[in-house]
Amino acid sequence: MADRLLEYTNTVSQRELQSQTLDDMDLEKERGITIKSHAIQMDYELNGEKYILNLIDTPGHVDFSYEVSRSIAACEGALLIVDAAQSIQAQTISNLYLALENDLTIIPILNKIDLPSANPEEVTDEIMNLIGCDYDDVLRVSGKTGEGVHDLLEHIVKRIPAPVGDPDAPLQALIFDSVYNPFRGIEAYFKVVNGSITKNEKIKFFATGKEYGADEVGTLKLKQVPKKTVECGDVGYLVSGIKDAREVKVGDTITSFTNPAAGPIEGFEEVKPMVFAGIYPIDSEDFEELRFSLEKLRLNDASLVFEPESSAALGFGFRCGFLGMLHMEIVQERLDREFNMNVITTVPNVSYFGYTKKEPEVPILINNPSEMMDPSTMDRVEEPFIKASIITKSDFVGAVMTLCIEKRGEIVNQSYLTSERVELVFNMPLAEVVFDFYDRLKSISKGYASFDYHPIGFRSSKLVKMDILINGDMVDALSSLIHDSNAYYIGKKMCEKLRELIPRQQFDIAVQAALGTKVIARETIKALRKDVTAKCYGGDISRKRKLLEKQKEGKKKMKQIGRVEVPQSAFMAVLKLND
Repeated sequence: MADRLLEYTNTVSQRELQSQTLDDMDLEKERGITIKSHAIQMDYELNGEKYILNLIDTPGHVDFSYEVSRSIAACEGALLIVDAAQSIQAQTISNLYLALENDLTIIPILNKIDLPSANPEEVTDEIMNLIGCDYDDVLRVSGKTGEGVHDLLEHIVKRIPAPVGDPDAPLQALIFDSVYNPFRGIEAYFKVVNGSITKNEKIKFFATGKEYGADEVGTLKLKQVPKKTVECGDVGYLVSGIKDAREVKVGDTITSFTNPAAGPIEGFEEVKPMVFAGIYPIDSEDFEELRFSLEKLRLNDASLVFEPESSAALGFGFRCGFLGMLHMEIVQERLDREFNMNVITTVPNVSYFGYTKKEPEVPILINNPSEMMDPSTMDRVEEPFIKASIITKSDFVGAVMTLCIEKRGEIVNQSYLTSERVELVFNMPLAEVVFDFYDRLKSISKGYASFDYHPIGFRSSKLVKMDILINGDMVDALSSLIHDSNAYYIGKKMCEKLRELIPRQQFDIAVQAALGTKVIARETIKALRKDVTAKCYGGDISRKRKLLEKQKEGKKKMKQIGRVEVPQSAFMAVLKLND
C-alpha cells in the first residue's frame, strides 16, 4: 500500500519503484515483513491546494509493536489496513487500540479487494463492529492494481487533521527514531511539535541535558533532503556529529539552547521486554566488539535492552531483553549480517527473586540459572506474574483457556466485546509465556488472538534448576529455572532435541537432564564406528578380535578426554521445543 501512495504522489519515479520500496533491509524483503518503521514525506495537490503528507510505514507483527507505539506518538491519523481475504488479524486489533488511546483519526481501509478469495462485505461488517464506523467510511483499495488509491489520498487530506502546534513557541521536537551512519554519526528522526529548528542552531536534549549544534537538518524523502529550517508540524532528520549511541534516546525532546521549552513532551510509552536471553560472542576476545554492535543495533531498534553478564561456560556476554521470540531471532540474524558477529544465544528466561533461610526478607535477584542459590540454604523463590489480556474469536475460547491453564494461568475475567470477540483475562507466570506461548496461541486461534500484558508483582513458586549434562559436563547455557511440575516433560524434550542436533562423535555421548544430582531424563548419541576389520580377508579370528579390542580401548580413552561442541542450531532449537 505504501508503494502505491509513493507512486500516486510522484514521490518515487517508476524507475525507483519496486516491491517493498521502503523496506530497505534484506531480511525484510526475504521474510516479506516490515521490521523497522520507515518515514517518508510526500507532496500532494488537490483542487489547486498543495499539501505535505508525512507517512510512517510501521511493522504489523506483535513483536515489533514498540515501533508502532513510537510512530503513533508522532502522528495525527492512522490508516487501518485490513486484508479482505484474511479478515482482521490479532496484531491489527492491538495496534488499533494503541492508535485509539492516542486519539488518532482512523481511516479504515479494505485492501486486496482484487483477490478471488476476498470477502469484502463480511470483512466490512467486522470493521464496522470493531470501530463503530459507517459502511461508506470503509475505503476499498487494491495495492496491486492501484484501485481506490486516489480516493484514499483525498480522504487523508479531508479527514486527518493538520498538526496542531505553535510555530512561535520555543522549540519542542519529539525523537521517534534514530539510525547510525558510520560517516556522520547518529541521525535522529523527529517531529517538530512546537517552534522550528534551523541549521547550525544550538540545541539541547532533555533526557541527557547535553548540547549540540544542528550541523544539518532536513526532511525525509526516499533520500534525505537538507533544508535551512524544518517548520512546526514537519517530520525531519538531524545530524549533529553524535558518536555515542547512549546520548540519543528515542522518546526524548529536542529544544533550543538559547530559548528552551519549559519541559519535554509527555506520554511516550516505555519499552516492555518480554523475553530475556544471554548473547555471548563465540570468541571471548570479541566482547567489546559485541557491545559496540549491540549499541549500534539499539539505535535502529529501540526495543532492544541489554546489560553485561558473565557465564562460567561462555565467559562474558550480555543479558538482552526482547519483545518476543521473532524479535530475538531477527536481532541474532542482524548481528550476523550487519556486524559479522557470531554469537551464542542462551535459553530465554525471566528474572526471579530468591530468599535465603538466614535472611528470609532480603531478596536476591536471580537473572540466570547459574545464580540460583544452594537448595539447602534457600527459603523460597518468587517469580514475576503478569495480568494477561487475550482477545480472540468466540470459537477458540475453549482452546485458549486450556492453553492458559496448562501454563499455570488463573482466569480472572471473561467478557464478550461483541458476539464474535471475547476478552479473556488471566493471571499467569511470565516464565510460561517466554517458551512457546505465542506460537501455540497463534496456532490454536488460527492467528486471530491479540495478547497484551502488564506485570502484577512477584509470587512464591516451587521452582527448580534443571541442568543439561553432555558427556558428564554441565552446559550452563542450557540450564533453566522451571516449575517443578514441568521438569520431567521439559527435560525429556530437551534431551530428545539435543540428540537430534549434536553431531555424532567417535564415542557414545550421554545427554542428561538433571535436578541437582538426580538425573530425570537421558538420551544417548550413538558412536560412529570405523570398520577396522575391513582389511581382514579370512585368517584366524583372534586377529579380528585383537583389532576390535584395540579399537575398544581407543574409544574408552577418547570418551575420557573427548570434548563435545554444541552447535548454535542446538541452542536455537531448544528455544522452540514445540516446533
